[in-house]
Amino acid sequence: MGRTYIVEESVGQYLSNISLQGKAFVSGLLIGQCSSQKDYVILATRTPPKEEQNENLKHPKAKLDNLDEEWATEHANQVSRMLPGGLLVLGVFIITTLELANDFQNALRRLIFAMEKSMNRKRLWNFTEEEISERVILHVCSSTKKYLLFKSLYSARPADWKYQSGLSTSWLSLDCTIHIDIHIPLSSTSVSYTLEKNTKNGLTRWAKQIENGVYLINGQVKDEDCDLLEGQKKSFRGNTQATSHSFDVRVLTQLLLNSDHRSTATVQICSGSVNLKGSVKCRAYIHSNKPKVKDAMQAVKRDILNTVADRCEILFEDLLLNEIPEKKFYILPHRVFVPIPGSTIKLCDYKFGDESAEEIRDHFIEMLDHMVQIEDLEIAEEVNTACMSSMNNEASLEHKDDKQLEQPIKTTVMLKIRQNIGVIAAFAVAVLAAGISFHYFSD
Repeated sequence: MGRTYIVEESVGQYLSNISLQGKAFVSGLLIGQCSSQKDYVILATRTPPKEEQNENLKHPKAKLDNLDEEWATEHANQVSRMLPGGLLVLGVFIITTLELANDFQNALRRLIFAMEKSMNRKRLWNFTEEEISERVILHVCSSTKKYLLFKSLYSARPADWKYQSGLSTSWLSLDCTIHIDIHIPLSSTSVSYTLEKNTKNGLTRWAKQIENGVYLINGQVKDEDCDLLEGQKKSFRGNTQATSHSFDVRVLTQLLLNSDHRSTATVQICSGSVNLKGSVKCRAYIHSNKPKVKDAMQAVKRDILNTVADRCEILFEDLLLNEIPEKKFYILPHRVFVPIPGSTIKLCDYKFGDESAEEIRDHFIEMLDHMVQIEDLEIAEEVNTACMSSMNNEASLEHKDDKQLEQPIKTTVMLKIRQNIGVIAAFAVAVLAAGISFHYFSD
């Protein structure tokens, strides 16, 4: 028996309303959440066509070889940034004419492989052994409206597709504000690497600290195998808090090593450094069908890692695309949330200070193919600040800008890139202690 997919009814309606308009096919993404027992599909979004593709695809005899893997993969990358913790691109759908009904599998398997390869390369985390990492393929015939569903990239084993009304209306949200202070030395031996790659390597080391942190849910440490909702009804006895769908999460990260761990000091010759500092708003969602604490914490951890990595990537893309000259300060994007109609879930995007609300709304509509109202946008953070300094002007600029940075550091994310020549000693000293010291990250 194949895997079961519980699907929001509005997804089925969305797929039924897609018209080929003379094209041979339309493809898109399926978005939702994986669990140990079943998967949940809460949203579908078509891939926006390239302008030059419109004419090529308006021929009934067009083959699926015309499917632009690079374009569809980029769409998947953009959408994955807009997903809070707990949500993933679960797979792809394709709507074809009856003539192409038997030609879609190979093309879509190549597409899913390309998507997974691209998204895995950008992640700071890996799937666990218990998770199902395969992606689903949904085929819909435009004339008969019949569908076929396949779970595996390499086999045609069907899966079970069940619609449910109001699937995500009672999902649970977990909110967390975490303060980051990440120092990334840029080794002179990696001088040939791009700044983006060096930053990614540094964030990978920081990610281990987040993975090994202790997470408090509403101020309590819970056993990871416990039900997330365990004890709520008994505690609140009908109080309004019992029906609350939101949890407050706070993170404790370990500062000192255990006494039985030893380390040696290392000296590293560096050409510069990158500093990330500030507070970021994190949010994750999990289904309400007997959710486990470990699944909720995993969703929060992944959102923390994703949002920090995505902001850096977006900044580097902006510098490259707009050919922004080197300067002391840059603007890091801040997070904007928008609700899904008929759901407790909010998706997100990232906004630079000079971008208008209309631009963010238009980007939501283009990427997700769903209407968004400007008044629904929730700006979660203040404008973030980034700065860059070089060896030649570092002393004067730092002296001049210290007062400017003193206030925004408390509430924003700052990226500081220092270019200098010298030796930075990175010391890891073993400390004997009776207990473990933790640094408390919160708002």
